[in-house]
Amino acid sequence: MTWDNALTDLRMHLKLERSLSDRTVEAYLRDVGKLRVFAGSHTPPLKPEDITLDDLQAFITSVAKQGLSATSQARLLSAVRGFYRSLRREKVVENDPTEMIKSPRLARKLPVFLTFEEINAMVAAIDRSRKLAHRDVAMIEALYSCGLRVSELCGLRRSWLHFGEGFIRVVGKGDKERLVPIGPEAMRLIGIYMDEERVHLPRQAKADDIVFLNARGGPLSRMSVFNLVKKLAVAAGIRKTISPHTFRHSFATHLVEGGADLRAVQEMLGHASITTTEIYTHLDREYLRSNILQFHPRTQKKTGSAA
Repeated sequence: MTWDNALTDLRMHLKLERSLSDRTVEAYLRDVGKLRVFAGSHTPPLKPEDITLDDLQAFITSVAKQGLSATSQARLLSAVRGFYRSLRREKVVENDPTEMIKSPRLARKLPVFLTFEEINAMVAAIDRSRKLAHRDVAMIEALYSCGLRVSELCGLRRSWLHFGEGFIRVVGKGDKERLVPIGPEAMRLIGIYMDEERVHLPRQAKADDIVFLNARGGPLSRMSVFNLVKKLAVAAGIRKTISPHTFRHSFATHLVEGGADLRAVQEMLGHASITTTEIYTHLDREYLRSNILQFHPRTQKKTGSAA
C-alpha cells in the first residue's frame, strides 16, 4: 500500500469511526507523517507494510536525537500505534511492529491550580468601567464553576443554556457532548452579561447563537481568553504560570479535595478514562499536614499528668 492511500484511510478512520476533531486528526497525521519521511529516506523507500520493529526502533532513536521531549515521543508513538492498528484491521499488515515498542517513561506532573482566594483576586482585578467587563467576569466564572476547556467556553451556544434545569450542554474533544451542572452565581453573571452587554453588540449572523462575543459581535477567539487570563493574573499579583486551562484544573482539584466522587468529576470534565481524572487526587501540602496534625493519634496532645 502507498503512503498516500494509507494516510487517507487513517484520516477516514479517525474522523468517521473515532469521531475525532479536525485538529486531533491533523495532529495524528503530522506524527505519522514523520514516520513517512523516515521511511522515504531509505533506499529503496519503505512502504508502510515494509517497516519492521528494527526500523521503528531506529525511527524513535532518530527523533530522540533531534531533541524531541519524552512527552512528544510518547504522543508520536501513540499515533504510529494507531496507524498500525488501522493497517492490521484492514489486513494490510499481518503483524503490528509497534507491539514490542515501549513508550518513554513520563514523570506525572501535578497540574498548577489556583486557590479560591486567587480566583477571587483575579475577578476583582477586572476593571468594571471597561467595555465588556461583565462578559469577562462571566467567562472567568464559567471556566471555574463548570470546568470548561477554553474551546468549550468559546463555542458555548445560547441554545445550550438550560438554566431552568441548572445545566449547560457542552461539546468537547471529538465533538463529544455532555451536560455540566452550572451554579446560580455563574447563571446570574452570564445573565447580566447577556442582558446588559451582549444585546448592544453588533449582530453577526454566524455568531447569533454564540454566548461570548468580541466587541465586533463575532465569535471570541481562544487567544483572546488566554490574553485576558494572563493580564488578570498579573493584575492580581499571581506569579504562577497559568492559562484558561488552569481554571479547569482548579475546578477539579477543589471538587476532589472537598470530597467529590471521582467518577462524578470524570463525567463533568468529560474525561474518557478515570486515570486522567485521578491526577486531581493530589492534596495541597498544608491541607494534608493540617489533617495529619488534627486526626493522627500520635500528634494529639495528651491530657492529664503522667503517672
